Amino acid sequence: MLVPRTLKSRLDLPVKRVGLAVGGAVLAASTAFAALPGAANAAPADRAPAPAAEAKPLTYGLDISNYQATYDWADSSAQFGIIKATEGADFVDRSFDRHWRELGKKGIVRGAYHFGHPRNDAITEAKHFLSVVNSQPAKAGDLLVLDLETADGKSVEEVNTWAKKWLGYVKAKTGITPMFYSGWNFADTYGKGLAEYPLWVAHYSKARGQVSPPADWKSWTIHQYTDSPIDQNVSALTVNQLRDLGRRTV
Repeated sequence: MLVPRTLKSRLDLPVKRVGLAVGGAVLAASTAFAALPGAANAAPADRAPAPAAEAKPLTYGLDISNYQATYDWADSSAQFGIIKATEGADFVDRSFDRHWRELGKKGIVRGAYHFGHPRNDAITEAKHFLSVVNSQPAKAGDLLVLDLETADGKSVEEVNTWAKKWLGYVKAKTGITPMFYSGWNFADTYGKGLAEYPLWVAHYSKARGQVSPPADWKSWTIHQYTDSPIDQNVSALTVNQLRDLGRRTV
C-alpha cells in the first residue's frame, strides 16, 4: 500500500489517490494570466470600459474509488463520474462494478481509470485495465483514463516512455484517446510529449477552473480542485463535449 489517504503528500500539488495492493491518473479552456492594466492600457476617460466577458459555465463531476464504495449517485449533482477500475498488473477495485452500473442508470457521463505503476510493464497493465473495463456493459461516451502519480523509482525518461506505451496501447485497441490524470507538478515533470491526450489535472491550491496547464498541454480538460470531503472536479467542456472524448459506438 502507498501512503495512506489521510497522510498523502501535498507539496504544491497533492497526490490524488492512494495506491492499493501493489507492494510498495481536446478542447478545453485554459486560464490566461494577464498583467494588471497600467495607464497606457486604461480606457479613455469619455468611454466606459467594455464589460468583462461572461465566464463560461463549468461542468461539475466526481471521481470515486473503493474509499467511497457506498456513495449514492442517485442523489448526486455530478454531471460526470469517473471510477477507479484497476491498479498495477492485477488489482481490481472492489466497488468498480457497482459504481459503473449506478452511473449507467443515472445516465451521466462516466469514465474508468487505471492507477499506473511504472515498475511494471506498461502493456501488461494496459491489458489488465481493458480486460476489467470490457467485462462491464459499455455506452457511447464512456471515458478511459490513465492515473499516473508515482515514478516507482524510475527516471523521468522511463516514466514518460511508460506513459506513452500505456496510452498508445489503449488508444490502438479501443479507438479512444484516453485521458491523462496527474498532479500538476508530476505532469509538468513527466508529461512531456503527452499533449495529444486530454489532461485531467489536480491542483488544490487553485480555485476551481483557475489552473494553467503544465508541460506541453495548451489547455486542460478537467481540474480536480479538492479532495474534501470527496474528490471534486470541474470540466471546461460541456457534457456533450466530454462524451465526444469517449467511445463512439458500442
